Amino acid sequence: MNKSKSFLKTNNEWLVLISCLALFCTLALPSEMMADKWDQATQLTSSEPIEVPGQILPAGSYWLTLADTDSDRNMVQIWNADRTHLITTILAVPDYVQKTPDKSIINFAERPSGQPEAIQSWFYPGNNFGEEFVYPKTRAKQLAKQTGRPVLSMPDEQASNAAQIKQASIKAVTPSGEEIALQKSPPPSK
Repeated sequence: MNKSKSFLKTNNEWLVLISCLALFCTLALPSEMMADKWDQATQLTSSEPIEVPGQILPAGSYWLTLADTDSDRNMVQIWNADRTHLITTILAVPDYVQKTPDKSIINFAERPSGQPEAIQSWFYPGNNFGEEFVYPKTRAKQLAKQTGRPVLSMPDEQASNAAQIKQASIKAVTPSGEEIALQKSPPPSK
């Protein structure tokens, strides 16, 4: 009689054991380690108010994510600190940087003294393409005049309606108030 007994008798039993172990390890990971790259979730914490298209966010923590949308438009969502409340949805256009960032980059636009800093663009780690925010036309005209730089704009009535943002026509407003068609150049070829 053979006294040695095999703990696992077949390859199928090994496969089941390994699969269960892998599932357990996956479930045991902290949730931030399992974040999906598709939504590019980025936490932003500020001790000062921040302007985003359509509103001023009080000092605090927020999450920026790409919206899960069927639209070909770039849509950014801003959530509260624990991602339980959607604060706003923002239209954005692709922006490009030559050097691929290894951590999130949030660029702030120039603003006149006494006004909150404003997010101009956001880049997720590992991506050359980011999101440049589009402001409602009335505010874009004010900002362009105050800063002496063009600001991306869309019609005010569409900026305040999340359903209409997807169809908004995007232009750039110059410091003189002139609207010009948006012409983003493609990234340089390598």
